[in-house]
Amino acid sequence: MKPTNTVIETDPSRRTFLKNTGKSAAAAGLMGAATAPGFAQGASPGDDTIKVALVGCGGRGTGAAFNALKTSGPTKLWAVADVFEHRLESSLKSISAQFPKQVEVPPERRFLGMDAYQSAIDLLGETDVVLLTTPPAFRPIHLEYAVNHGCNVFMEKSFAVDGPGIRRVLRAGEAADRKNLKIAGGLMSRHSPPLEEAIRRIHDGAIGDIITCWAYREHGPVGFKPKQSGMSELAHQIANYSNFTWLNGSFIVDWLIHNIDVCCWVKNAWPVSAQGQGGRQVRSQPDQMYDHFAVEYRFADGTRMFAQGRHIPNTWNHFGDVIHGTTGSATLGEGVSKPRICRGHDEKVENVIWRHKGTAKNAYQHEHDLFFEAIRQNNPYNETDRCARAAMTAIMGRMAAESGREVTFEEALASDHELAPGLDACTWASDAPVRPDADNQYPIPNPGQGNPI
Repeated sequence: MKPTNTVIETDPSRRTFLKNTGKSAAAAGLMGAATAPGFAQGASPGDDTIKVALVGCGGRGTGAAFNALKTSGPTKLWAVADVFEHRLESSLKSISAQFPKQVEVPPERRFLGMDAYQSAIDLLGETDVVLLTTPPAFRPIHLEYAVNHGCNVFMEKSFAVDGPGIRRVLRAGEAADRKNLKIAGGLMSRHSPPLEEAIRRIHDGAIGDIITCWAYREHGPVGFKPKQSGMSELAHQIANYSNFTWLNGSFIVDWLIHNIDVCCWVKNAWPVSAQGQGGRQVRSQPDQMYDHFAVEYRFADGTRMFAQGRHIPNTWNHFGDVIHGTTGSATLGEGVSKPRICRGHDEKVENVIWRHKGTAKNAYQHEHDLFFEAIRQNNPYNETDRCARAAMTAIMGRMAAESGREVTFEEALASDHELAPGLDACTWASDAPVRPDADNQYPIPNPGQGNPI
């Protein structure tokens, strides 16, 4: 995920709160207008239009709405929800300009506030879709609500920030299976045809047995916007969610997850343990971000995966995966548009035995095409378990780096440590889970100091 230029806004005023309360009441009235189970709210029998609700109107949410409305078959953007009014209106303007005939979001279906997701989801029927694209900390809460309500879900990565959140996501995925709901996850590389072809060849033995997998995300610094005058601490942190661990799970969880997941896909296994390191070497912005991670994962057969992430200016940039097998190697993953396979481990041009040629499909669009097709054809489609385990692998890496310990997958998944306890009850009046000290510095874990995992 690339940094977005988020405009920071102050807390909702009493006027905004009252307006949102009125909208919620209108939504409750609309709920009684459903004509029959299985039809979208407000639809007529025989209408195969899929209603879409967008929860989280940032750059990635707006992009996901574009993808959803581009899929085959009739679709309509039906409701939107966010905690910042400016972001909601900006997103809606962009989507309306691109899809003027597919956006039907009058003021009474625009919801603001921490509980706005409920009002948006409540307007959907069992054939409809909610796009969950808020900061990852809220994903388990929103996913659980959507599944309980009985609608299909696209959930952007990452999928939780700690063990309790992942367990909640896994339970929601199991409930979705029982209800025949479809759930897609935002690890779009899994739906990149060139990458699928490369990994199929690897699984067929193109480079022999897998020895090591290397996942990289190395680039410049992650953006940060200073706190505006009059803005609450909670609003400031949500507006800068990439910078606070309780919201995004850390750089390794929310950014490096794609290529960690690709390595596990190549290996066709999840790691059993991790040890590693990370820290804050040059970053000076007042936030919680480690600016580098280096984590070694171990698989059950003893082979290793190494995940390296860094966002420091004027340093080596690399974004992708390198796979070593007993007879060859491969370079692929997110950031590598044309994956290649080589004989041996020296990736000279003359050693390339396969390289993707031609134009690839847009993986962001393709994942939505497959998801919406499954809904229309009523085919099984549930990516929750895989997505949750990919996120748990990244979370385990963060735990290992922050604690300085070797951490097992089972231990990480069973952990009861929550980064933001009580988030379900969070309102604009709530304290932020972390607070700056007198020098405007936030708590940052130091390895070896007994940090909880």
